[in-house]
Amino acid sequence: MSSYSENDDEALRRKRILSSKLYFDVSPSKVPLIYSASYDISFLGIEKLHPFDSSKWGRICRFLVSFGILDKGSIVEPLEASKDDLLVVHTELYLNSLKESSKVAMIVEVPPVALIPNCLVQQKVLFPFKKQVGGTVLAAKLAKERGWAINVGGGFHHCSAEKGGGFCVYADISLCIHFAFVQLNISRVMIIDLDAHQGNGHEMDFACDSRVYILDMYNPGIYPLDYEARNYINQKVEVKSGTLTEEYLQKLDEALEVAGRRFNPELVIYNAGTDILQGDPLGRLEISPEGIALRDEKVFRFAREKNIPIVMLTSGGYMKSSARVIADSIVNLSNKCLIETGGAPKSA
Repeated sequence: MSSYSENDDEALRRKRILSSKLYFDVSPSKVPLIYSASYDISFLGIEKLHPFDSSKWGRICRFLVSFGILDKGSIVEPLEASKDDLLVVHTELYLNSLKESSKVAMIVEVPPVALIPNCLVQQKVLFPFKKQVGGTVLAAKLAKERGWAINVGGGFHHCSAEKGGGFCVYADISLCIHFAFVQLNISRVMIIDLDAHQGNGHEMDFACDSRVYILDMYNPGIYPLDYEARNYINQKVEVKSGTLTEEYLQKLDEALEVAGRRFNPELVIYNAGTDILQGDPLGRLEISPEGIALRDEKVFRFAREKNIPIVMLTSGGYMKSSARVIADSIVNLSNKCLIETGGAPKSA
């Protein structure tokens, strides 16, 4: 009976993916860099009550345009994930729970959100997240076609099918992978999660799925302290509070070498959180801006040298300086010919 039910669920998931509008053809004149002005969260200043810079995504793009590396008209605008899209991974029960403002307030860690009428919460908080989910899902299609794609957003790695938390409302990484399984005929995906926090959401979602290999390099002494999810990490690299750039990059080199020997992916999802930056109040690591650019370069080189399509997500980062650090890193990727943005960068 349970196997019939599982087959039934899989058939429904497949049907939802095949009828989704999130995959669409993108003009070759566009660069595989995805962003929408709708990503940015701004409502009565409540967004300032969380350390996350919720205007970070727009600021990254403005830096890239001002550097001359990117033309505004070449950015790809994603669609919003519909309820049917979200049901590919999420339960109906979980999605219905988001109709309570208090539930959303807990997940985004901003208590006053509980006092806001839910219709406004849907529009001002959940809609931006649903657009970012659309961006992450589309990024896999673009990466398969172009070799790489960057969603200037997404990376909500604390959210799983049945549970949100840590400013992560929807499981965009899990959704992206399930869409890729069906639409791109891919059966081996590697998640390289280099956000300072453990990616417990995707770890729970792919706990017993041999098609997904998870390399997670995280600070074990900070949120989410999810010991159950740690059992499902294929390759765990723990970096303690205070870790400096040189040690961090050495550990990354070793980890990528091991991952490359153990697993041969058809797609890499790179969760590139910048909360490893020195001074970040939540990540508690001490990685320099140049170290972050080198980290991103190493991951892109790992994928591009093996000819594996790579999706980059910007994920966490809790300082105003994060946007500039990410923009500078993207400039570096372009300068090293690991991505092609079609612009000629001025000196950043």
